[in-house]
Order: sequence, then structure tokens, then C-alpha cells
Amino acid sequence: MPAGPYRLYARHGAGSLALQMVLEEIGAPYELVWISKAPADIEALRRVSRAAKIPVLVLPNGAVVSESAAILIHLTNAHPAAALAPAAGTAAHAHFLQWMVFLSANAYEAALRFFYPARYSAVGEAAAAQIKKQALADWTGHFETLHTALAPYVLGAQLSAADHYLHMLAGWYPDEAALASRLPKLRQHAELLRQRPATRKAEKEHSDS
Repeated sequence: MPAGPYRLYARHGAGSLALQMVLEEIGAPYELVWISKAPADIEALRRVSRAAKIPVLVLPNGAVVSESAAILIHLTNAHPAAALAPAAGTAAHAHFLQWMVFLSANAYEAALRFFYPARYSAVGEAAAAQIKKQALADWTGHFETLHTALAPYVLGAQLSAADHYLHMLAGWYPDEAALASRLPKLRQHAELLRQRPATRKAEKEHSDS
């Protein structure tokens, strides 16, 4: 296990939430650096990571990693004793990677289209309403796909970092109560995650209140 602290560049209500949950689960020392959308904060982050996108994790050896799914996968590999992913090379680990990529490429992408629709058209706001409508339909469909897999976690009986990732993305859904009503296994999943001290601490620190 790495000896030094991690440094997580985070933003309230942003993609750093799942990373903090996992850092808490594995018990690794880490420092949170909160980055607002103010130009000075963005410029400070750019000096660490050129893309200046949250989240960014600085590893104990000083290496800088971005992309939430990649960071989560790295943390599970770096801390195997935490058992937040199956052993690499097994069929179970292949399924873990499958769901991590699914969440990143599909659910996370749909969330971005929903919240930032004007970015996804050359005509900007003129197409935003239709893009947002389609994004919500896609996002819902991705959760419906995951719903069939939950038993009660993404990998069945074993908690994994895929569950923290899913929990974060489901929490962003614009009507989480309606989604939970339609997808009861997703509601149960949220309840299970929120019973965990790591989730409660990270959600409290990432809340805007």
C-alpha cells in the first residue's frame, strides 16, 4: 500500500464524490483540495492538470491521474486488501471493468448532456431542450439496464467501487425519488450505500449546505 497521502482535487456536488467515498472505504490518508469555478481556482488546478477538470487525484509518488473511472480502478488495484474489486485477471474482475466502463461511457455521459446540453450542438441553446430531453431518456435507460444486475450490489453480493460510482451518478438524477420509485432495487442500493460511514462522510462534505 502507498505510504504517503493522496491529494484529491474536488468540487461540491461533482465527480469527486465517489473518489472520496472509496478513499474513506480503503482508509488511505488523503487531503481534499476544494476547487470552485472561480477563475483563480481553475488556473490553480490547471497548474496541476492541464485539462483542469474535476476530479484529479495526485498519487503519493506525485503522479497526477484524471478521469473518475480510471482513478477508482487504480485505487482498487493499489489497495487490494480493501476488496473493492475482484482479483485482476478473473472473470469477476472483467465484469467489474465492464460496469465501470458502462457507467463512465453511458450514465456519466448522459448526465453531462443533461446538465450541459448547449455544449453538444453547434447551434448551442437553440438545440438544448431537445438534447436535454434525449439525455434524460438515455440516462434513465442506463439505470434500467443496471437495475436488472443489482443483487443487491452491481457485482451481486460483493460491494465494489462500481457501487460508489453508481451511487454518485444516481444521486445526480433530477428526480431521484421518482427514479427510486420506478426502480426499487436502485432505491435499496442507495439505502445500503448510505448506511456506510464512508458514504455519509463524503456526502456531507460534498453537500452545498
